[in-house]
Parts: sequence; structure tokens; C-alpha cells
Amino acid sequence: MSFCKDCVKGVTHEGTPEGAMQTIGGIECYVATPTVDYPKDKVILMLTDVFGLPLVNNKLLTDDFARNGFKTITPDLFNKDPAPADAMTSGFDLQKWVLNHEQIHVRPIIDSVIAALKAEGVTSFGAVGYCYGGRYIFDLAFDNVIAVAATAHPSRLHIPADLEKYVSHSKVPLLINSCTVDRQFPHEAQAQADEIFKNFGPGYKREYFEGCTHGFAVRGDLSDPKIKKGKEGAFKATVEWFLKYL
Repeated sequence: MSFCKDCVKGVTHEGTPEGAMQTIGGIECYVATPTVDYPKDKVILMLTDVFGLPLVNNKLLTDDFARNGFKTITPDLFNKDPAPADAMTSGFDLQKWVLNHEQIHVRPIIDSVIAALKAEGVTSFGAVGYCYGGRYIFDLAFDNVIAVAATAHPSRLHIPADLEKYVSHSKVPLLINSCTVDRQFPHEAQAQADEIFKNFGPGYKREYFEGCTHGFAVRGDLSDPKIKKGKEGAFKATVEWFLKYL
């Protein structure tokens, strides 16, 4: 499973994170807590792109989910070794980097966070994954660890095998935010998903954002009206999905 050039393209967004760093299950996490009353037994896990916690965009998204009434936790998936921020503007060997950040390395990190949160009384998890993080949305759903799943421009999926496995193994409602230019989840994969999930009982929806490119929902250039509309649309669709199913 390879990456594409758009996996490390994008812009850094402006804003000041409002959450806090916490260690959960031995894993460093960014935690955003709603300022209003919220269900203490529910948590959203936000699984990031390759830039992880250092990219402010990911923290700002975490904050945005909390503003909509969900305690949201973004774990450090990379053991303090994310792709560097300057990879968006300079050469970076992503294929070499990922050798130390495959499923055998990353899934235990997520599982440790989930186990610790369960010990604190959390009983229901929603999860959203952007780019690289989308791979793990599928893995968690395969095992029915989460109650609801959402992803934007997922990376490193096996198509159609992972789509077929999802339908045969999972009971988790799935939202996919897709776009026009995406080598990781192109139009052919989007069409296959719609066909494979057309009778998926738990729930399936695919949103499509015209004029957007892989990465738009987290690293998009907000000075472009189409990208801004796409990012905001994908976020709105994800919040609505969680409100419906979590």
C-alpha cells in the first residue's frame, strides 16, 4: 500500500488550539473537551494524517468536534515520529518513513488508548480518520471496536478487498468524504464503494466534493472557495453522522 504525492501536500491553517495534551494508556494524546454538558460515556477518536499532532490543523479539527458536543481525542499515532511539517514544501521519503509506522506499530497505540478510556467508563466510540488515519477506521470497524465510522480521503486501502471485508465483517455505519482528484481513493474506488455498500444495513453514505483534491478536509488551501466549501462540508457531514449514530 503506497502513498501519493498529495499525501504530503497542503497548507498549515491559522488558529490557536484550545485543548490539552494528556497521556492516555501510555500514549500522548491531544484532548478537546466540550464546554457544555456532554455524554461522558462517548468519545470520538480522531486519527490523523501523516503529520500527526505537530500539525496545528489536526488540533483545530479536534477542537471543532468538541465544539459540537463530543469529547474528542487525537492520539499520537507515530510515537513522536510524524512526517515533518516541511514535507509539504520539500522532498520527503514517505515510503521509507512508513516502514516504522505500519499497522503492526500503529494499531497497538490505538488499542491502548481505547482500553484506557474503557477503564474510565467510556462505552461507545466514534472514529474519524483523515488520509493515513482512514486506514485505521476500516481496521477498527472490521473488529467492531467502534460504534460509528467516518473518513475523509482514506489512504492505503486495498480496493475492493477492504470494502468487501467491511461489509462482511462490520456492523459499523460508515461515512466516506470523497473528492475529485484522489489517487488513493479515485472515482473507480468511489463507484465500487457505492455498489458494494448499497445494501449495507448498518448505514452507509458517501459525500462527494467537486473540485477538491486528496487532503482537502484537513490540509486544504482555504483561500480557494471550492476547497473551503469542501472542508467545511466534509466536517459538517461528519458531525451529522456522529449525531445520528453515536
